[in-house]
Amino acid sequence: MDTRIYIKDWLEIKPYKKQTTTDSFYLKVCNEVKRAIIINKKSSALQMYLDKKDINLLSCFLTSYFEDIISETNIWNSFVKAHLRLYNKQLPFYVLDEYYEKEINPQDISFLIWYFLNTAQEEKFISPFNDFIFETSEKIMGVFDKAWGNAPENEYLKSLYQIDEDEDDFYVARNLIDTVLFKTYLFYPDTFLKQQKQEFEIIRTSKDDENLVMFLNDNRDRNLHKVHTRLLSLTGKEWVSEILGKNHLLNKDFLTISKKIQGFFLYKGQDNINIFIEHIASGKKFNLTKKSFDHSHTLKESDTILFMGIVQWKNEWWFSGVFFQQPFNPDLILDEKNSLESRMSVNFLDHPRQATDEMLNKQLLAFKDFNNGSQIAFLPSKKIEEFVEGYIEFFNNTLNLSEKEIREANQRARNEGFFDSKDKYKDFSEVSDTGLVFFNPKSGVEIALAVNSAFPMSSNPYFKEKDCQEHVMRLLMNESLSTELVMYCIDNCKSKLSFFKNDIGKKYLDDIDFLLRFWKKDNYHTIPSISYIGQNKETTGR
Repeated sequence: MDTRIYIKDWLEIKPYKKQTTTDSFYLKVCNEVKRAIIINKKSSALQMYLDKKDINLLSCFLTSYFEDIISETNIWNSFVKAHLRLYNKQLPFYVLDEYYEKEINPQDISFLIWYFLNTAQEEKFISPFNDFIFETSEKIMGVFDKAWGNAPENEYLKSLYQIDEDEDDFYVARNLIDTVLFKTYLFYPDTFLKQQKQEFEIIRTSKDDENLVMFLNDNRDRNLHKVHTRLLSLTGKEWVSEILGKNHLLNKDFLTISKKIQGFFLYKGQDNINIFIEHIASGKKFNLTKKSFDHSHTLKESDTILFMGIVQWKNEWWFSGVFFQQPFNPDLILDEKNSLESRMSVNFLDHPRQATDEMLNKQLLAFKDFNNGSQIAFLPSKKIEEFVEGYIEFFNNTLNLSEKEIREANQRARNEGFFDSKDKYKDFSEVSDTGLVFFNPKSGVEIALAVNSAFPMSSNPYFKEKDCQEHVMRLLMNESLSTELVMYCIDNCKSKLSFFKNDIGKKYLDDIDFLLRFWKKDNYHTIPSISYIGQNKETTGR
């Protein structure tokens, strides 16, 4: 049976489609890497988690790391540099007494095998300390050492990760972010495979819809601006900044690309340079540069409703994503103005973290007063909603509001659907008989279910030793559970939890922040669940 890897397999994880002059060399190395994987004594353990296609992809993935080092494309070295800056060491998990930056290392290969295993498949978490990982990395290191002296640089590959320092076009910048997130070997098992899965699902459900291409483009553009990688929970623009380096003139411009605002706007007119639009939910006004929008000639009637995405680049607002328009609709206007989610989408423009932190600190103090001095409460699931509503009313009473203002505040809390908008289940008992309410100092009230046995505390009557490890792992790995809740558990309970007393648990603690970024990639950076209203300041980008 033919088990070779062919050029089409190799090109699958490349940011280009046509074979370059160096690809034949690396394809040969790739096949030698595959042989090293499948013939070593521990290969059966590796193949428990990966099928034949995945073995081919892993071989291409590891060889691409080798090509990256040789070609100085700065992908892997950017990860090492960022990890070193965060944690004062080049890599997690492994002994680094003999580690050489900008060269190939067996620790790199071990880490990459671990990373690939835990991103290409998510059914089981594979420990980075498994013997089969170390043995496989040693065999592959031998292949790379042998090829090192003759390996050619892929100059074309390197050119795809560069951009002119005087580039002003947002779409050129956006294309580089797209290349890094969705066409780069290091993120292939992560953001690319996730994106591919979403696209397959969109095609499956909308293949006969005339708007299929628009759905695909909208999904890709949204992910490009929003997703974080499992490696260090960084966004695409942050990785581009790392790859370009701090001395590149566009380094800070990439970092300051704004969040994408996608939603409904009112058309308010235009001049030769800008289109004037107003965000319906917040009332904020924007000047959209005509450099980014080819449909200005179709905009005729003032207060026409536009659905679009906009992003700020170099102090100008650019169109990004999909666009459609419809006549003025008072019902839609009212729905948008009452939408908590739509109003929150522009919070980042006006409200500095300091003001938000001050508000959250007031709420935390009130929560502790309401909950006997603690920021966590363990409850039967059927009592959670009552507890949270009681806290909201208690907090409102601390603000010295009039009776009318208190009634209105309580009504807003109910109308904005705390339980329906943020939590998947209103009947929490369908998930677990018991749960907890935690005041997250970075976001506000947080509800967690099926993790009570991760908290051996005197205030928790629902702790069960037999469920302890399962609940700890759920707390660590479930992306919907916050980093702050995990750290509250570790800070207050680790000495009482058997999970953190055994060898593996102890080792995880050494790199717990890295692992939390890995497990909770899109939610590692907690976002405050606070809505600001009544702000109508113009945002022109000047």
